[in-house]
Amino acid sequence: MPCKLLNLCEYETHKLVRIQSARLGSLKWTFNGVILMFICIVMFWNKEYQEHDYVVSSVTAKVKGVAMTSLPDVGDIVWDVVDYSGPSQVPPYGKVCWTDKDCVKGFWDQNSHGVQTGACVKFDVKQKTCEVSTWCPIETKKTPPKPALLASAENFTVLIKNNIRFPNFNFIRRNILPEMTDSYLKHCQFNRRTDPWCPIFRLGDIVQEARENFSEMAVEGGVIGIQIKWDCNLDGFLRNCLPKYSFRRLDEKESNRTLYPGLNFRFARYQTEKGVGERTLFKAFGIRFDVMVFGKAGKFSIIQLIIYIGSTLSYYALTTLFIDWLIGTSCFSKEARQNYSEKKVESVQDRQQCILCVSFVDENHIRVVKRSHRKSLQQVKPMSVHPFKDDIRHLSAMAGVLQKGHSIDKQPQALPRPSRPAWCLCGCCLPSTHPQEQLCCRMNRGRCITTSSLFEQLVLSRPLLEAVLLYREPLCELTEGEQWTTAMRHCAYNQYITWRFGAPPRESLPVIPSCSVWRIREEYSSQDGEYTGMRPRRTTSPQSSPNT
Repeated sequence: MPCKLLNLCEYETHKLVRIQSARLGSLKWTFNGVILMFICIVMFWNKEYQEHDYVVSSVTAKVKGVAMTSLPDVGDIVWDVVDYSGPSQVPPYGKVCWTDKDCVKGFWDQNSHGVQTGACVKFDVKQKTCEVSTWCPIETKKTPPKPALLASAENFTVLIKNNIRFPNFNFIRRNILPEMTDSYLKHCQFNRRTDPWCPIFRLGDIVQEARENFSEMAVEGGVIGIQIKWDCNLDGFLRNCLPKYSFRRLDEKESNRTLYPGLNFRFARYQTEKGVGERTLFKAFGIRFDVMVFGKAGKFSIIQLIIYIGSTLSYYALTTLFIDWLIGTSCFSKEARQNYSEKKVESVQDRQQCILCVSFVDENHIRVVKRSHRKSLQQVKPMSVHPFKDDIRHLSAMAGVLQKGHSIDKQPQALPRPSRPAWCLCGCCLPSTHPQEQLCCRMNRGRCITTSSLFEQLVLSRPLLEAVLLYREPLCELTEGEQWTTAMRHCAYNQYITWRFGAPPRESLPVIPSCSVWRIREEYSSQDGEYTGMRPRRTTSPQSSPNT
């Protein structure tokens, strides 16, 4: 369509086909109901009508607990919350040297015990090492004790304070809920069944919730993840914003499957004895707790609701696709499928492509074929096959002929042509150099249609043809002459098309067999014997003749 400014004032819409069927109608509404139910369930389940925002969070923790242990060469030690941290180091090995030149004063690397002094000293009978300035004696590598030294830490408690904010909604909350009082916090302890919102956790319960054993895990240490999930609904009377706690182990617990299993760290205590500074180095194996916060809040938004409804309207196309597929299956008869296809799909052919339709007297359907410039029309394979549709006007005309007493028992005898072409199966066709004119009235050998008495009465009868011409043009003058003969010949072509094709498929051009064309030309011949022949063009009605 050419682009014009006036096209902006036009409106285009889709063509609909309405099928009067109780079965298909009930099936359509059943599917639409199921789709509507699915859309509503998903909308309320996932809260698709809400605008969402993600949490911004901060976490602090406070541990409470006291334990007493007895260490060799140290004695009894009381452990409280200030004894559970310290810097980490890696036990190293000394550097082998031969002279002082091999040692760099002030040098240090991650595998050394301390800072080199620049002197090469004797380590044993055979080796020398670079002297370092460090704490003596150096740490000895030992396996962690079993059972764990601080096994009683299982009963320690930790208070986790989590403050959250949803910036888009300007909503602030913390896991210490407004209804919690000071007396409640002094006695509460998290329990998934009886007290799931208490922010005070027993360490043993945390490890147990992660499906681990505290006494076994404390030997080599490990990492436990504490996950706090906020799933908040900020809609009016449905407002709900409470934390949900879950726990899982984050590190690999199998010692034989990792190079450095568990978790350990070092810290020291310093003292002065007789003016000399001393320290006690501790290597602790412990459990680290990582607190991770996730959250999302939702609040009703008319914009989100409209977007969701608009995005789900396409689901109703599934009903149309399913019913169209169902009609195309064997659940419906071939005639019903063909009728529905013709009503629903309107084919528009390319102007450069000519679509023809042919009708054989020994077949009860119409073939639609493409015009070929090489093959005879008799040999072209059909694109589609359509059932024959009777024309009520011709049935009425035939009834009128019978009422007037015209006899149709006489069988005209058509003489075979002496130069019958190879594609002719009735013996009455004439040769033609145009492939679109090489068409017989039969698909198999047999009697020609021109020998039928109805052919004489419906196609060649002069009174009938004159009546048809007067019916179309009541004031025309039927006088003998070339113009009258041409009009009668064209009317006979149209009579044959209406008789043998009825209502031909749309966008297709009916083709009259060669035997019938020449029989009509013999009855209403041109004075000079010249005929234009078949002119492939689009017809606007079934009565338009392709031959002249």
